[in-house]
Amino acid sequence: MGQKIIRFSDLTGRHAEDEDQLVRVVVRAHPELADGPVAIEALAGELAEVRGLALDLVTIELHRPDAEEPETVVMTAEAFDRLATVTPMAEVLRGAERVAARTVPAQAAAAGAGRERVNYASPEHAGRPHKGRTTDAEKQVVREHLDEINERLAAEGVRTVDLANPEHVARYGLEELAAERAVTLG
Repeated sequence: MGQKIIRFSDLTGRHAEDEDQLVRVVVRAHPELADGPVAIEALAGELAEVRGLALDLVTIELHRPDAEEPETVVMTAEAFDRLATVTPMAEVLRGAERVAARTVPAQAAAAGAGRERVNYASPEHAGRPHKGRTTDAEKQVVREHLDEINERLAAEGVRTVDLANPEHVARYGLEELAAERAVTLG
């Protein structure tokens, strides 16, 4: 028995015809987020205007003599630029003292909390559907162990690599194997 996974946009509920249409969106900060970043999926077309809606923001740290830790403030670049009344902000910044970049604790925690990367070139993951680029190493593993990989995928309830599917053949470089097996099967 086969299984079909239907994916939807978390933003609009619209059906994704193809998994490649979905964009993973990580929301790192929002007034409604209490427990850290979350990931949602949206159709690429739904995000077409995002860059145009983006704000030019400035993040500053206020190191007050009476505070142990600096206070971080985020504001629009326009509001920040208005703080410079004698010299334009661009000129103030060009003449400013350089400081070493530091990782904000929240950024360090978010970087460390990332998902473990799956090695699709390994026999236990090769052939599994994924959004990323199919590497030459994964293609080679699929070509050399297609039957075993398909057995594993079927046992997992995941779509198998189909030599009759032109997308699968192209994705994994299976042209020769597909032609060879068509001759022996046909």
